[in-house]
Amino acid sequence: MIIQPKTRGFICTTAHPEGCAKQVQQQIDYVKAHKKLSGPVNVLVVGASTGYGLASRITAAFGAGANTIGVFFDKPAEGARTASAGWYNSAALEQAAAEQGLKSFSIVGDAFSDSIKTKTIELIKKEFGTVDLVVYSVASPRRTHPVTGETFSSVIKPVGSAYTNKTMNFHSGEVSTVTIEPATEDEVRQTIAVMGGEDWGMWIDQLQEAGALADGATTVAYSYIGPEVTHPIYKDGTIGQAKNDLEKTAIALNEKLNATGGRAFVSVNKALVTQSSSAIPVVPLYISALYRVMKEKELHENCIQQMYRLFSEHLYNGGVAAADGSHLIRIDDWEMREDVQTEVMKRWSTIETANVPELADLAGYQDDFFNLFGFRTEGVDYEAESEPAVDIPNLV
Repeated sequence: MIIQPKTRGFICTTAHPEGCAKQVQQQIDYVKAHKKLSGPVNVLVVGASTGYGLASRITAAFGAGANTIGVFFDKPAEGARTASAGWYNSAALEQAAAEQGLKSFSIVGDAFSDSIKTKTIELIKKEFGTVDLVVYSVASPRRTHPVTGETFSSVIKPVGSAYTNKTMNFHSGEVSTVTIEPATEDEVRQTIAVMGGEDWGMWIDQLQEAGALADGATTVAYSYIGPEVTHPIYKDGTIGQAKNDLEKTAIALNEKLNATGGRAFVSVNKALVTQSSSAIPVVPLYISALYRVMKEKELHENCIQQMYRLFSEHLYNGGVAAADGSHLIRIDDWEMREDVQTEVMKRWSTIETANVPELADLAGYQDDFFNLFGFRTEGVDYEAESEPAVDIPNLV
């Protein structure tokens, strides 16, 4: 079938297997072109099929020669429906890892469930013995608690009072004003339950209890803080409340892992186009302006560049993980540079639909969005027939 992008709001309902595979190879090529990492040996990535999770798995495997297990919730092709992008990404990674003689396995299912945790632990003990790095990069709108059975749904809302600011339709470039009503106490509670640190803690506890976590192991989860203009909807909003919980979890896990020489961190990453960020009002316009400024200053990084820098300068190779001695690693440092933020806010004050092409990088945002699904990839013939049914070689 000929596969073309079909969008619905901030979601693309199709994905292109060749486009996804080529983008995975581009990330692999980037890592292999840089200095070899003195890094982990056996790695578990929870939330491994797209974005920072995928880039983490690629960096560990092709930068440090690590064996990897990726846990993710993606769907294969069915009839006229393509597989999800994460499915195609993982298939391409598995193939490339096999060609390099690396062990790699994929587990598809609900990472919040005890059954997937048990299945993963059994695989670790059978194939690796233990893992010495656990990356937690789960992004989900819902979570069913494995003990209570309650299903929680997250919301993207301010806390305390309504918030009004500019936003942008990234398909059309139209700038408008949006007002978002504040979350209820229960919505805050549910968002923390989905996006906070409880499930990360459960993974580490169960790995440790089963003897599947190596002494001296590192674990890292991902977060975002951002500038003041996004704080009401992000840092100070429901998502920020959940990320505060994630940071508290990092402190608790670090204390627990220290007993065997281990450590736990939250990496605060740069703003990038993801399915999640595209859904947050205000953020697409901010990212578009940020992209333009950072590219002009030659500071822009994509997912794989951020993750290689995280591994090479902070987690491994003798790097100081958190320069301030805290549990937070700030690889959003270039985004948050004073000169970058001053210029972004200068543009923010005057940006409107008519001058978006001049002040922001709308084209770059759109390209990155479609890239998420394997489209707009250089060297791919999108008018050619593609086979949507792709197998993941080491799917467990």
